[in-house]
Amino acid sequence: MRTIDDFTRPLEYISPMDGLLGSIFREWVEKDVMPYRRRFDEDYMDHSLIHPPFKKLLGEYGLQRMIFPEDLGGWGMGRSNFLCVAAYRMFEEIARADSGMAMAFGVVYWPLLFIALEPHENRRLLEEFAPMFCATDEAVFGALCMTEPQGGSDIENVEIVKGNTIQTTAVRDGDEWVINGHKLWPTNTGGLARLMAVVCTTNPGSNDPRDIAVIYVKDDMPGVTQGPAYEKAGMAADRNGDVWYENVRVPLWYRAIGPGDDAKYFGEVMATGNMGIIAWISGTMMNIYERLLDYTSRKRYRGKPLKEDDGVAGLLADFAANIEAIRIVGYQCARMCDRHDLYGPLWDPGLVAKMRAQRYLCMDRFMDVTGKVMNLMDAWGADRDWDVEKHWRDVKMLQMVEGSKQLCQIEVARWFYECETL
Repeated sequence: MRTIDDFTRPLEYISPMDGLLGSIFREWVEKDVMPYRRRFDEDYMDHSLIHPPFKKLLGEYGLQRMIFPEDLGGWGMGRSNFLCVAAYRMFEEIARADSGMAMAFGVVYWPLLFIALEPHENRRLLEEFAPMFCATDEAVFGALCMTEPQGGSDIENVEIVKGNTIQTTAVRDGDEWVINGHKLWPTNTGGLARLMAVVCTTNPGSNDPRDIAVIYVKDDMPGVTQGPAYEKAGMAADRNGDVWYENVRVPLWYRAIGPGDDAKYFGEVMATGNMGIIAWISGTMMNIYERLLDYTSRKRYRGKPLKEDDGVAGLLADFAANIEAIRIVGYQCARMCDRHDLYGPLWDPGLVAKMRAQRYLCMDRFMDVTGKVMNLMDAWGADRDWDVEKHWRDVKMLQMVEGSKQLCQIEVARWFYECETL
C-alpha cells in the first residue's frame, strides 16, 4: 500500500542526520501530537495539551539547543551547511500533524539567527543566552517581535519602506538602550516567550536602514508585558498576543549586530521563513493525502470504492501531482538556502525574492486543490473527525504570515523586473 514516504524527496540533498531526525519526529508526531490535535483549538489559552509535546521535543530531546555552538551545550547546526534541509524535514514532519505547532517550533530559532549564523556570529550574546536554552529540560520559546498596530507588515518591506514606519523606539541612555513600543501578533507570545528579538528604530521616521535595530529583551525585565493569547480561526499551537515595552532597559551589547547589519541580516529570517512555510504546506498535504486515501477507499459509489471512479481519479491525481511538485520545490529552496557558494548569502534580496515566489505559488496550489478535496468529501470535508478542515483553516492563516501574498508579489516583481518604486 502506498504511503506518504512514496512521494519524492531529493535524496542527493539529504544529510546523514536526516534519517535519524526524521524517525525521531515521526515517532513523536504519532505518539504525542496526532491523538490530541483535534482538541488543540480549544487549548489556545492554556496550552495544557499543546505544551507537553513541546516540552518533550524542545526540552527533553534538546531541539531548542540545535543552533547553539557545541562548546556552549548546543548541537552546532548554526555552522552546518545542511541546516535548512534538515529544518525542512523537521518542519514537514511536524506540520503533518499540526502546522501551528510547526510554526511555533520554527520561530524558536528566528531571534537566534541574527547571532548564531556565520559570518555574523555574536559570541558574547550566544554565551549570554545559551544557558537559557541549553541548561534545562523545560521548553523555552523565543519570539521575533516585528509587526505593529501602526504599520503592520511594512516593517518587513525594508528595501522600500526602510524602517520609517517603525514606532517601537530604542533610545541610548549611557550604556543602555531604553525601549518603548507595542508589538502585536508575534509567534510564541501570549505569555510564552522567554527571549524576544525586538525590531526597533533608533531614529523615528528615519529612511536610513542603519537606524533599524534588532535588540534582545528577556520576558522578566521590568516594563515588559505580554497580553493574553488571541483566539484565531486555527493554528492554536502558534500562540500570538500583544507585547508592550515601557521604558525597558537593556545593555547596549544586547543589540544583535549593529547599524546597517541588523537590517541586512533581517533578510535571513525572510528567506528561511518562506522556505519553512513551503515545508508546512507540504507537510499538511501529506496528511490530507492520508485522510483522502482513507476516505476514498472506504466510501463506495456504484458498488466500488470512490477512488475507482474515473472522475474522482482525476482530482486524486491532481492532488498527488501537487504534492510531488511542492515537495521538490521546497527541498530545492532549502538546499538553495544552505548553498551560499552557489546561490548567494541568505540575506541576498534575490534569494529572498525566489523564496517568496515559490512560497506564494505553493500556497495558491494548496488552497486550490485542498478546496476541491473538501468538495469531494462532501460534509466530511468540513467534519473535524477527518482533519482536512483543520489543515485548511491553519494553512489559510499561514497565507498571511510574513507579509501575506501581496508583499511576496511586490518583492518578486521588484527583483525580477527591477521595479524602482514598489
